Amino acid sequence: MTESAAAAPSIDILMPYYGDVPMMQESVRSVLAQSDPDWHLTVVDDGDATGVPEWFAALGDSRVTYLRNPKNLGISGNFQKCVELASRDRLVMLGCDDLLMPNYVARVRELEARRPGIGLIQPGVEVIDGSGEPTSSLVDTVKRRRYAPKELLQEGGEPVVLAGEELALSLLRGNWLYFPSLCWRTDAIQSSAGFREDLRVVQDLAVIIELVERGEELLADSVPAFKYRRHSGSESSQRAVDGSRFDESRRFFTETAARLDEIGWGRAALVARRHRSERLHALALAPSAFLQRDAALVRRLVRYAASTK
Repeated sequence: MTESAAAAPSIDILMPYYGDVPMMQESVRSVLAQSDPDWHLTVVDDGDATGVPEWFAALGDSRVTYLRNPKNLGISGNFQKCVELASRDRLVMLGCDDLLMPNYVARVRELEARRPGIGLIQPGVEVIDGSGEPTSSLVDTVKRRRYAPKELLQEGGEPVVLAGEELALSLLRGNWLYFPSLCWRTDAIQSSAGFREDLRVVQDLAVIIELVERGEELLADSVPAFKYRRHSGSESSQRAVDGSRFDESRRFFTETAARLDEIGWGRAALVARRHRSERLHALALAPSAFLQRDAALVRRLVRYAASTK
């Protein structure tokens, strides 16, 4: 490791946990397997599964802190508690079903050393299914091929730095980031408005757009360092199936467009107002709803897909 990389800030890995115990344990083990030891893991348990506190106690690792909420805070509430607990220079909000590759901490520290103080780092991501096997969904293919910077498709390509209206426009056209894999500058996210209680699917994008408006930059890398698990049990998947995510998305994009107009980012505001990627997503779900004979959901999805505001 270079001298500059060795001097990079320490990293808080925060895990807002609720749900599958074996997947959470696998995720924790992926942190313990890091090649670079400069991290601290804090797991904030928002559930009540039996045996979990005892499992963490048996780990006996001073680098791991386990906390159980006395009452359920919900998704955004637990996210926000994790952010408030961070005390190191950078933080990661690791999904309790996702996995760090052994090089994750080393790679993001190396990237931070190249661009000291950068607001967000997006490492390379591999997508896995519920069994941990590599997979490729239509959503991930579109993210990679249509919305992500083309430089990231080049094997061994240099990391890309994006900022300002161009970054906002890119993410609002289609959010190609993988939220649980992001490494944030702690003071940037702690000084933001935080994770909104009224948002359950796009709350991460709301925080990111706020930071971009404030001038934070994003460094995106193509070197794989994170495994993102895509499966039907996730919150976004469940809310896509019942169509409720699109009501939330419409409200978010409408609010965002108005705010971007106010600061003079007209092109990004127009993209937000159209939110084509979300409307196409809704349309793609309509055939499944039809096969389930859910006429009300079909109508809801088609109406959203056909909307222009």
